[in-house]
Amino acid sequence: MPEMMDSFNRTASFNRRALSFSSPRVHRRRWGPSPFLVFVGFLVFCFFKFIASGYINASPSSNQAFDGYSDSSSNGSLGVCDVFEGSWVQDDNYPLYNASECPFVEQGFNCLGNGRMDKDYLKWRWKPRNCDIPRFNVQNVLEHLRGKRVVFVGDSMSRTQWESLICFLMTGVEDKKDVYEVNGNQITKRIRFLGVRFSSFNFTVEFFRSVFLVQHGWVPKNVPRRVRSTLKLDKLDNNSRVWVNSDILIFNTGQWWVPGKLFETFVGCYFQVGGSLKLGMSIPTAFRLALGTWASWIETTIDTNRTQVFFRTFEPSHWGNETHRHCNVTLHPMSDTKGGDKSIFSDTILEVVKHMTVPVTVLHVTSMSAFRSDAHVGTWSDGQPVSDCSHWCLPGVPDVWNEIVLSHMLTNHGLSR
Repeated sequence: MPEMMDSFNRTASFNRRALSFSSPRVHRRRWGPSPFLVFVGFLVFCFFKFIASGYINASPSSNQAFDGYSDSSSNGSLGVCDVFEGSWVQDDNYPLYNASECPFVEQGFNCLGNGRMDKDYLKWRWKPRNCDIPRFNVQNVLEHLRGKRVVFVGDSMSRTQWESLICFLMTGVEDKKDVYEVNGNQITKRIRFLGVRFSSFNFTVEFFRSVFLVQHGWVPKNVPRRVRSTLKLDKLDNNSRVWVNSDILIFNTGQWWVPGKLFETFVGCYFQVGGSLKLGMSIPTAFRLALGTWASWIETTIDTNRTQVFFRTFEPSHWGNETHRHCNVTLHPMSDTKGGDKSIFSDTILEVVKHMTVPVTVLHVTSMSAFRSDAHVGTWSDGQPVSDCSHWCLPGVPDVWNEIVLSHMLTNHGLSR
């Protein structure tokens, strides 16, 4: 597990939600034990503490990055595999689907269809250090999802992962006409809701666009003229009511929490808490407050006995400079992340989830994605004049994110390979 960032200052109510751990209670005898019995007792205590520790680390309901599953193949001893620690290896069994045959891939993400000539970027598989992410029988996955509702909430990176999952699932559907967008919409970034129904299996995979997760509101009354809109950090997005009653709920945010998008796209945008404007508040502080609002909503609104909740961490970009005008897509993954594996947004997500009182699984994809400078859209978009080193080609990196989600389902719900 990556180390957590130093905790932000918390309110008293947030501190009460914090998880606490205590050492096992030792009951003293009234008579003095012999040194031999003390020694034996100490060995027994250490043994059970070791076993308990392994169980806690493997527990699927603990609020941490998903650690994977037990594996004994690497060194003969039973351990827990951290699926986020590993490397990219070439594998001719990839890609998992053909984007040109999937009507739900946004044209701008179909790099091969848009003229990219090299195909090496399609042939990489994520290999955890001490185990493997299993390959799945898509028919078994479809059966597992029968009658369920899968919901993605977030920005365009979330929409890319949504498209990736749909295309993978479609490879197991005989009659492609049984898969359709519920409102007949074309896949576009301009629509706040997209839902694809797999009618043969009676389930939907939905996407709700919510780039900040909290509400963006227009000009409040009696504020300075420079204020044209606000992010209400204590109010979740007003479409959050329709995220409820899902079976799998996957969140992300972060790409819009940068000055260029936050203060230039939304000119005159400031942070707001209650009726108070926070004109001098920093972005990291505001992000932390927004995630606290999300966490409280999950704890009070979502039935986690029904709904598996995931939060994906920040996805690094590979721009050549800070102006986001130079994009150098490489032929192969980088051997060094060059600091791209570090993100204050990811650290904050881990910190907030760690202190929640209900189970949430963190998909800590920051480090693994930081190697993939070869997998961005670059100039192979749908006629956009500017290169893109933020979004990912499909097929590509988001497919692995979904494989990890399916691995979690395998571990916790017995999904067959």
